[in-house]
Amino acid sequence: MTDVELLANKIAASLAERLTPAIPVDIDLWDIKVIAAYLKRDPDSVRDRIISVPDFPKAIRLPTQGETKRSRPLWRAKDIIRWAESYIEGRPGAPGRPRENS
Repeated sequence: MTDVELLANKIAASLAERLTPAIPVDIDLWDIKVIAAYLKRDPDSVRDRIISVPDFPKAIRLPTQGETKRSRPLWRAKDIIRWAESYIEGRPGAPGRPRENS
């Protein structure tokens, strides 16, 4: 092997060690920061305005030990995606003001 090939193999091996495999959306849990990125909103806006919407999916709170009684909330990614897609404009049964027929 040439020096270039050896270097390329070392770089590839180093990158492979650092990359974490993606968790499938069907089983992934999202925090407010990830939800905010998905919805293209500020995390504070998601925390203050979006998760309080009545039909927003319920949070999952995993048990913890120690002085902190409550863990930070997590949501199933698939539930957030389904919720957001329920607001596609013009979809029959979508919430919101009905459109006038011209």
